[in-house]
Amino acid sequence: MLDHEVAIRQSQAKKVFLKPDQLERIYYAKEILLKDLSNPPSLKELARQVGLNDFMLRQGFHHCFGTTVFGVLRSHRLELARQLLAEQDITVAEVAYRVGFNRASYFSTAFKRKFGIGPKTYQKACR
Repeated sequence: MLDHEVAIRQSQAKKVFLKPDQLERIYYAKEILLKDLSNPPSLKELARQVGLNDFMLRQGFHHCFGTTVFGVLRSHRLELARQLLAEQDITVAEVAYRVGFNRASYFSTAFKRKFGIGPKTYQKACR
Protein backbone atom coordinates (compact mmCIF):
# COMPACT_ATOMS: atom_id res chain seq x y z
CA MET A 1 0.00 0.00 0.00
CA LEU A 2 2.87 2.35 0.83
CA ASP A 3 4.55 1.57 -2.50
CA HIS A 4 1.31 2.44 -4.27
CA GLU A 5 1.09 5.80 -2.47
CA VAL A 6 4.72 6.61 -3.32
CA ALA A 7 4.10 5.76 -7.00
CA ILE A 8 1.06 8.05 -7.08
CA ARG A 9 2.97 10.95 -5.54
CA GLN A 10 5.89 10.48 -7.91
CA SER A 11 3.61 10.52 -10.95
CA GLN A 12 2.03 13.71 -9.65
CA ALA A 13 5.43 15.35 -9.13
CA LYS A 14 6.01 18.42 -11.20
CA LYS A 15 7.93 17.52 -14.34
CA VAL A 16 10.47 19.92 -15.74
CA PHE A 17 10.29 20.49 -19.48
CA LEU A 18 13.20 22.45 -20.87
CA LYS A 19 13.46 24.06 -24.25
CA PRO A 20 16.60 23.36 -26.31
CA ASP A 21 17.98 26.86 -25.70
CA GLN A 22 17.44 26.43 -21.94
CA LEU A 23 19.34 23.15 -22.05
CA GLU A 24 22.21 24.86 -23.84
CA ARG A 25 22.25 27.58 -21.18
CA ILE A 26 22.32 25.01 -18.38
CA TYR A 27 25.27 23.17 -19.93
CA TYR A 28 26.99 26.51 -20.48
CA ALA A 29 26.37 27.34 -16.81
CA LYS A 30 28.12 24.10 -15.88
CA GLU A 31 31.14 25.11 -17.98
CA ILE A 32 31.28 28.51 -16.29
CA LEU A 33 30.90 26.94 -12.86
CA LEU A 34 33.78 24.51 -13.39
CA LYS A 35 36.20 27.07 -14.91
CA ASP A 36 37.37 28.53 -11.61
CA LEU A 37 37.06 26.00 -8.81
CA SER A 38 38.57 28.33 -6.23
CA ASN A 39 36.22 31.20 -6.90
CA PRO A 40 32.95 29.98 -8.46
CA PRO A 41 30.17 32.49 -9.15
CA SER A 42 27.19 32.70 -6.83
CA LEU A 43 23.96 31.07 -7.96
CA LYS A 44 22.43 34.43 -8.88
CA GLU A 45 25.56 35.54 -10.74
CA LEU A 46 25.72 32.26 -12.65
CA ALA A 47 22.05 32.53 -13.58
CA ARG A 48 22.58 36.10 -14.78
CA GLN A 49 25.59 35.09 -16.88
CA VAL A 50 23.61 32.46 -18.77
CA GLY A 51 20.36 34.40 -19.00
CA LEU A 52 18.16 32.24 -16.77
CA ASN A 53 16.53 32.98 -13.46
CA ASP A 54 17.97 31.12 -10.47
CA PHE A 55 14.86 28.93 -10.09
CA MET A 56 15.13 27.69 -13.69
CA LEU A 57 18.88 27.15 -13.26
CA ARG A 58 18.35 25.03 -10.14
CA GLN A 59 15.55 23.03 -11.78
CA GLY A 60 17.63 22.57 -14.92
CA PHE A 61 20.62 21.26 -12.98
CA HIS A 62 18.40 18.75 -11.18
CA HIS A 63 16.89 17.68 -14.48
CA CYS A 64 20.18 17.43 -16.42
CA PHE A 65 22.65 16.31 -13.75
CA GLY A 66 20.50 14.87 -10.97
CA THR A 67 21.92 17.18 -8.32
CA THR A 68 22.20 20.81 -7.28
CA VAL A 69 24.37 23.42 -8.94
CA PHE A 70 26.92 23.24 -6.17
CA GLY A 71 26.56 19.45 -5.98
CA VAL A 72 28.00 19.41 -9.51
CA LEU A 73 30.81 21.71 -8.36
CA ARG A 74 31.60 19.62 -5.27
CA SER A 75 31.57 16.37 -7.25
CA HIS A 76 33.93 17.82 -9.87
CA ARG A 77 36.27 19.13 -7.18
CA LEU A 78 36.40 15.74 -5.49
CA GLU A 79 37.02 13.84 -8.74
CA LEU A 80 39.86 16.21 -9.57
CA ALA A 81 41.23 15.80 -6.04
CA ARG A 82 41.16 12.03 -6.40
CA GLN A 83 43.17 12.32 -9.60
CA LEU A 84 45.70 14.66 -7.98
CA LEU A 85 46.12 12.38 -4.97
CA ALA A 86 46.79 9.40 -7.21
CA GLU A 87 49.14 11.10 -9.67
CA GLN A 88 51.09 13.75 -7.75
CA ASP A 89 53.24 13.72 -4.67
CA ILE A 90 51.63 16.61 -2.79
CA THR A 91 50.01 16.95 0.61
CA VAL A 92 46.31 16.51 1.23
CA ALA A 93 46.10 20.16 2.31
CA GLU A 94 47.65 21.27 -1.00
CA VAL A 95 45.19 19.12 -2.95
CA ALA A 96 42.31 20.60 -0.96
CA TYR A 97 43.51 24.11 -1.74
CA ARG A 98 44.08 23.40 -5.45
CA VAL A 99 40.55 22.10 -5.97
CA GLY A 100 38.93 24.99 -4.12
CA PHE A 101 38.36 23.83 -0.55
CA ASN A 102 39.24 26.42 2.09
CA ARG A 103 39.77 23.87 4.85
CA ALA A 104 41.58 20.55 4.60
CA SER A 105 39.31 19.10 7.29
CA TYR A 106 36.17 19.86 5.28
CA PHE A 107 37.84 18.43 2.19
CA SER A 108 38.77 15.23 4.04
CA THR A 109 35.21 14.79 5.29
CA ALA A 110 33.72 15.39 1.84
CA PHE A 111 36.26 13.06 0.19
CA LYS A 112 35.53 10.26 2.65
CA ARG A 113 31.78 10.72 2.26
CA LYS A 114 32.02 10.45 -1.53
CA PHE A 115 34.63 7.71 -1.92
CA GLY A 116 34.35 5.82 1.38
CA ILE A 117 38.04 6.29 2.18
CA GLY A 118 40.04 9.19 3.56
CA PRO A 119 42.24 11.14 1.17
CA LYS A 120 45.52 10.26 2.90
CA THR A 121 44.62 6.57 2.94
CA TYR A 122 43.65 6.77 -0.73
CA GLN A 123 46.90 8.50 -1.59
CA LYS A 124 48.95 5.82 0.21
CA ALA A 125 47.00 3.06 -1.52
CA CYS A 126 47.86 4.57 -4.93
CA ARG A 127 51.62 4.48 -4.24
